[in-house]
Amino acid sequence: MTKKKIAILTGGGDAPGLNAVIYTLVRACKSLMDCEVIGYKFGYRGLYTNDFMPLNRSTTSGILHKGGSILYNSNKDNLFNYTVEENGVMIQKDVSDIAIENMKKADVHALVVLGGDGTLTSARDFARKGVNVIGVPKTIDNDLSATEITFGFDTAVNIVTDNIGKLHTTAESHHRVLIVEVMGRSAGWIALHAGIAGSADVILIPEIEYSLQGIVDKVNERKTHGKPFTIVAVTEGARCKEGGASIGRIVEDSPDAIRFGGIAQKIAHQLEPLVENEVRHCVLGHIQRGGDTSAFDRVLSARYGVKAAEMIRDGHFGTMVTLRDNTMGFVPLEEVVGGGDMGETSAGGAKTVDPNGELVRVAKAMGISFADE
Repeated sequence: MTKKKIAILTGGGDAPGLNAVIYTLVRACKSLMDCEVIGYKFGYRGLYTNDFMPLNRSTTSGILHKGGSILYNSNKDNLFNYTVEENGVMIQKDVSDIAIENMKKADVHALVVLGGDGTLTSARDFARKGVNVIGVPKTIDNDLSATEITFGFDTAVNIVTDNIGKLHTTAESHHRVLIVEVMGRSAGWIALHAGIAGSADVILIPEIEYSLQGIVDKVNERKTHGKPFTIVAVTEGARCKEGGASIGRIVEDSPDAIRFGGIAQKIAHQLEPLVENEVRHCVLGHIQRGGDTSAFDRVLSARYGVKAAEMIRDGHFGTMVTLRDNTMGFVPLEEVVGGGDMGETSAGGAKTVDPNGELVRVAKAMGISFADE
């Protein structure tokens, strides 16, 4: 009998742990089913261009700890609404059937998609067209509601925590207020966890609207206690009571068109006239995605990879791997991203920080301000 062939792709932004899932999935598919595995490059674009590479022990050796993806990433290629040139004109077109034909020619039995809400929406749409699809949730923002935690989040928190710690010494030396901008889009998980772990004085997250006066009050309070410097950790999508969120740019050809950014610089500019300190800002940016994957994320990725292989073996297609109550399971992709029309890229519901939840209460009990009073 011909061996079953499994395909993997990594869509959306990169995240620490992608390579660990690939590494584990390749080995689990071999040990559980003796399958051949290939990887499509640059996410869904590779399905369309038929650009893939063999994935085996040799080609995946030594990648478990590495960030990024050996299959590369793209967050702009929705094959149900893809930009192509026809008669010299660029148009949007559904090219998903070409991708399906490429998989048939390659004799692909199942497709494992590693990605966030936009990537998994396309996975759902391919499942509707008869493709055997398994989704694996990926985002450093930890904002997918169907699973308790996503790989890459722990690594990002460790990186931010480390950098906040380093900024403490320079802030103290100059008696400055330092505004540290971190990723997370509309979910404040990274800022909340790293702010607590890194001893930030103020944490600003999208789920709790802040006021500029609230930050001023905290800076002045610290001065009265002999601490003439302040560290503020702010999620890129944090919202000011007086002005809303700060949008950096609009990327028209991306399923996630709105890109937050500039909030740290904006706060620094607004805050400096109101306090006696110098105010500086620091945007950690893509450093949060880079470097080696944390030990926690390597183990978590291994669990996701093995579960995906087991689901292929057992024929549980059209689903996504989940972690709930510290147990690996799965849910239908329809539940993860909703049941809208093909090509829709909105998720079924993001997981955000509860403003009245335990971690917020913990932070407040530690004396950390959310600048909301």
